[in-house]
Amino acid sequence: MEQLPAATDGPRNWRARLHEVIYESHSPAGKAFDITLLAFIITSIVVVMLDSVASLHARYGQVFFILEWFFTITFTAEYILRLVCIRRPAKYIFSVLGLIDLLAIIPTYLSFIIVGSQSLIVFRALRLLRVFRIFRLVHFLSEMRFLHVAIINSIRKVSIFILFVLSTVVILGSIIYLVEGPENGFTSIPQSVYWAIVTITTVGYGDIAPGTPLGKLIASFIMLLGYGIIAVPTGIVTTEMALAAKDQHQNHQACPNCGREGHDLNAKFCKHCGAKL
Repeated sequence: MEQLPAATDGPRNWRARLHEVIYESHSPAGKAFDITLLAFIITSIVVVMLDSVASLHARYGQVFFILEWFFTITFTAEYILRLVCIRRPAKYIFSVLGLIDLLAIIPTYLSFIIVGSQSLIVFRALRLLRVFRIFRLVHFLSEMRFLHVAIINSIRKVSIFILFVLSTVVILGSIIYLVEGPENGFTSIPQSVYWAIVTITTVGYGDIAPGTPLGKLIASFIMLLGYGIIAVPTGIVTTEMALAAKDQHQNHQACPNCGREGHDLNAKFCKHCGAKL
């Protein structure tokens, strides 16, 4: 009877070791796994890019095909292992990184059904974000985390601001349409609104330009207004980042149950699923 706990702990210890290698990078095995995975990701993206060149595809198409399937099978095995070593795989499947990992392998399988879907493999580039875990750039992860919080908290204010900008360009576009008319390229109000948007964002394609003195005066006003408008959303997001910085003291240990990070330094349980860390 005394051997039963050891027997039941066997699979648990195996899964814990696998979790440490795949989800953590503080151990030599974990760092080697992440570096190898990163090299595979970069190489697979290079293969996809080279395969899009017609001359290289004609010459090395078969090699690219074999390499792509090698990477796809490798990433599929890695995805399955990530699901195996956590107690609640659904949490990882529907997380941001889980969806990105799934996007990295689905396109190759879809290429059997949908012609051209293999081009979606470029989504694999998003997985290069794992480089921050490899080199322990914790402060970069912290900046990204409260930038995310700041953007979420700024959505309502920025949305109201964008509504104001849209109203402004509609009004100014309508005015410039009346002033310039079709003879200067402003053939309709939508076309004039397009010009106002291009001008107020300081892009200035130059495909349409006012020709009358009054039109140029209005254009000058819109350009100056554009420079002033740029600072508004920046100030909103910066304020929210300052508020979010108060909650930046977090560690980056991955939960063995759901695989998510972002826990407090003294946390003993996952704030997402409640599992013990």
